[in-house]
Amino acid sequence: MASCSTGRPEVSIVIPARNEETFIGRTLESIASQSWPLERLEVVVVDNGSHDRTATVVREFASNTPRLQVRLLHEPLPSRARAKNLGAREATGEILIFLDADSAMATDLVMRVIETYRGGYPAGSIRIVADSRDLLDRAFFWLMELGKRRFHIRAQMFYCSRELFLALGGFDERLQIAEDREFLQRAERSGVQVCHLSASWIATSPRRLRRLPLRLGLLTTFVRWLLAHLGIGRSWPY
Repeated sequence: MASCSTGRPEVSIVIPARNEETFIGRTLESIASQSWPLERLEVVVVDNGSHDRTATVVREFASNTPRLQVRLLHEPLPSRARAKNLGAREATGEILIFLDADSAMATDLVMRVIETYRGGYPAGSIRIVADSRDLLDRAFFWLMELGKRRFHIRAQMFYCSRELFLALGGFDERLQIAEDREFLQRAERSGVQVCHLSASWIATSPRRLRRLPLRLGLLTTFVRWLLAHLGIGRSWPY
């Protein structure tokens, strides 16, 4: 399923989606609102064994937004790493942006990614902010951003040359968490200069931070991410 596009896209946005009917429409709308020409973008959504209307929402969006090329793939085995690897293999753009299905891109994000890529950085993490006005939600992601800036932690959603991604073998499909962190660490060990793009942002849902009473989700999520950063529990269920 795809709309008409002229030539090869410069950027492919890869989105793994499992039971994301509530969020995926807004995620796609944020891509359609990019300041970069839509004819030079491609969206690859990988339905990762959903049991809801995720695929239907994607198809309806594609039908209503003919200027943007949208492809829907299916990976039945639940695994973010596996779904993203499939999307990256099938993508045709020179640059990949990995975007979560419950997140939205700033309108200038693709433009900033292309500027940074052309500036000599083949890969880079992207500033993440809370899609929320709640002070605790915002503080949590501010703390994550501080780690990226002060301690050179490269993780979460990022962009990457497709050629580099495939050359490094993509994500480790044994991992349930921090597959992005592990990939970017591998890229750095191979000699790639991995930057952090802070001139734009991705707003993401804080739902994981709210899944326990008394806001204990903040603590459990932080501890889990910290352990994963240290290389502990990356293959545990998440």
